[in-house]
Amino acid sequence: MTALRRRIRALLVPVADEQGFVASAPVVPVRVIFRRFWPDARPYRKQIAIGMLFLILVPLIEAAEIWMFKLVVDEVLVPQELAPLLYIAIAYVGLTLLGGLINFGDDYLAAWIGERFLLNLRTRVFAHVQGLSLHALDRRRLGDLLSRLTSDVQAIEAFVLSGIGVALSALVRILIFGGMLFYLDWRLAAVSLIIAPLFYFAARYFSRLVKHAAREKRRRSGSLSAVAEESLANAALVQSLNRQDAEVARFRHQGERIVEAELASTRIKSLFAPLVDLIELLGALIVIALGTWALASGDLTLGGLLVFMGYLTQLYGPIRDLSSLSNTIFAAAAGAERIIELLQEQPTVVDRPNAAVLSDVRGRVELRDVRFRYPGAARDALAGVSLSIEPGETVAIVGPSGAGKSTLARLLLRFDDPVAGSVRLDGRDLRDVTLRSLREHVGLLAQETLLPDVSVREAIAYGRPGASDDEIEAAARAAGAHDFIRTMPDGYETPVGQRGRRLSGGQRQRISVARALLRATPVLVLDEPTTGLDSGAKAALIEPLSRLVGGRTTIVISHDPEVVAWADRVVGIEDGRIVGQRPADVTAVVPGAVTSAVVPA
Repeated sequence: MTALRRRIRALLVPVADEQGFVASAPVVPVRVIFRRFWPDARPYRKQIAIGMLFLILVPLIEAAEIWMFKLVVDEVLVPQELAPLLYIAIAYVGLTLLGGLINFGDDYLAAWIGERFLLNLRTRVFAHVQGLSLHALDRRRLGDLLSRLTSDVQAIEAFVLSGIGVALSALVRILIFGGMLFYLDWRLAAVSLIIAPLFYFAARYFSRLVKHAAREKRRRSGSLSAVAEESLANAALVQSLNRQDAEVARFRHQGERIVEAELASTRIKSLFAPLVDLIELLGALIVIALGTWALASGDLTLGGLLVFMGYLTQLYGPIRDLSSLSNTIFAAAAGAERIIELLQEQPTVVDRPNAAVLSDVRGRVELRDVRFRYPGAARDALAGVSLSIEPGETVAIVGPSGAGKSTLARLLLRFDDPVAGSVRLDGRDLRDVTLRSLREHVGLLAQETLLPDVSVREAIAYGRPGASDDEIEAAARAAGAHDFIRTMPDGYETPVGQRGRRLSGGQRQRISVARALLRATPVLVLDEPTTGLDSGAKAALIEPLSRLVGGRTTIVISHDPEVVAWADRVVGIEDGRIVGQRPADVTAVVPGAVTSAVVPA
């Protein structure tokens, strides 16, 4: 066994230490895991209590059915009397029907509790992930997050509910069938229980090995999901560079790591199962030998011995379940550890306890000596930036890539908070208002067109779910999208596809403009709204964009002279600092010469 342990650990440790996609979650004691997730089961206390009643009734009926067999042997077969068979048969039928009904209720209730528990826990974890800061989400691989939300949450149900159910059921069965054994012959029952500690020691030894294999399998499953998600999300890049074979090899490599962990776990279980069978056989042989002696001496009837063997089998089953439960618990705990690690990550941007709800926004935006640095960065992304934008004014932010333009937009939407200084809206520090109310008043039209996989109508109304059909159509008309929507197979009910891939780039952007028009926030951020569009698509978008900008405070981040021309003022930024600003003049702004086009600040 020591050699086996060395071989398994030699298999797992090097792979765990290699440069993989997903790091192992910190080890968490079993009792801590239980305390962490048991509160999620509290809403089902009444149903669990009914399930406990079923756990008692099921083995009681099984015990009664086995006892009926004793009556058949001792009162029908041995004396060769058929008269008692009638009431025994009626009792058998009644117990079978009752047992089937209770088993149905037990199975259905267990499934109901388990699925409800899973749904609520999975929703709670998903809600937590939705609230995490963008930096936290960017650090994690999407495929691994999906793996945690599905299979790892499922493991917690196996730990908290199914595992506890198996343990309680086993204990009840041990009490009932053990009691029946002692009722039949206490001396024979005492001898049959001598081997019980052997089950415990075998399980304790093997569970230590199972723990390592299960944890590694969970980690590698997350890595496999991460590779698949990343590759499929970049299918166009992969195919354009003829990297399909490399991606398949990468996927297979992670799959082979899962196979290794699964084989290690299987080897452990395959050795554990025959060892437990051997222990159980040893107990049965002892009982048969001593039972034969008791039968010969007249202390036990033939029916009593046969029923004793039946009860003994029913007793060893739950003892075996308890001995292997630790293996199941450790396998489930590996998934629970990954969920705990995810839940322990807290968002960096949260509402203050006394945060106020933002209302009646005019749209005056101020940055007061703002400084911000991304986690792990060597220098500030924004260094002492001060800027004031009046209500209804359109300001273009120009500068080279990496100058800090998009960082400024992130701070205005509170995706991040400044390290020093403050960002204000109508004189209020954004940290003093609720995130929800802030984002109800600040709109974003991003460089990457973000559309969920819904119908065109739902995509436009995504920011205002209660909008009427007339309002949605009016927004689409204003965005120049109504005409092409009408030509689509199902009009406004046509699905846009994953990330809007059924639409062209210009169509996606016009749908986004319609969404922004419908939402009608008093403050708007346009982050490179025409990037990636051809001249025709851009020309079709210019008028809807200018209509969107009108009448609201707008920050435009762009290198496009036609877009910058809408601005009342152009602000140049470089290396995280404002290097100049001037009134807009389209003739003075050309791509690649941004800083020379502004008057020094």
